[in-house]
Amino acid sequence: MKHLKGIRFYKNDLPSELLTDEVLSKPVAIDTETTGLSHVHHRLCLVQLCWGDGVCHLVQIDRKLQPAPNLIKLLRQDSDKLFHFARFDVARLYQTFGVLPLGFIYCTKIASRIARTSTDRHSLGELTRSLLGIDISKAEQSSYWGAEVLTDSQKSYAAADVLYLHQIRDKLNQMMEREGLYDLFKVTCDFIRGRVLLDAAGYQIDIFAHHIPRSFG
Repeated sequence: MKHLKGIRFYKNDLPSELLTDEVLSKPVAIDTETTGLSHVHHRLCLVQLCWGDGVCHLVQIDRKLQPAPNLIKLLRQDSDKLFHFARFDVARLYQTFGVLPLGFIYCTKIASRIARTSTDRHSLGELTRSLLGIDISKAEQSSYWGAEVLTDSQKSYAAADVLYLHQIRDKLNQMMEREGLYDLFKVTCDFIRGRVLLDAAGYQIDIFAHHIPRSFG
C-alpha cells in the first residue's frame, strides 16, 4: 500500500509508551469498524489511528468490553481528531467508552461536501482517488469485524481508512481557504458533538426543520 510504513496491532487498548506528550499534541486520524450500522444492535470491534507518519495503529476491542484508559486518554486530549463521516465514528466511541472526543473534530466528508459542490461523490475511496491519485481497495468493507482473529487483508483495509486522512485534509483545506469556505466548515464541524448527542437521545430527525413529527414535540 502506497505510503504505508507499518501496521501496529493491539488488543483492547493502546500501549502507554506510545502516548508521549509529543504524540498526544499531534492531529490524529481515527476510524472505527463495527459489526453493523445499528447503534442498538451492533458493537465496536476495531479502532484505527494514524498520526500522519505512515504508521497505522489498530486496536481490537473485545466483545466483553475491557477498560481502555490509554485510548480514552487520547480521546480526551485537546488535539485535532480527523474522521471521515465523523458523526458515525464519534457516536460509536461515545456509545462504547462514554467519551466525546475533545479538540477540533475534522470531518473529511463534510469538508468534501462544502468544497466539492460539483460532485455528489464524497466517499473516502473517491477522495483518495480524485485528490491523491491513489486507489484503495474496498473489498473488505462488508467483512465480519467481530472475528477473534482478523486477516491481513482486513488489517490492510482498516489501515487505509486512516492512512491518507491528513493528506486529504490538507487538499480540502486548500480548496476551502481559496474559496473562503473554511470558517463555514469549522462551525459545521463544531456541531458534530451536538449531533451525536441528539442521535444518542433518539432524535434522528433534522432538529432544525420547520415541521417536526409530533412525537418529538
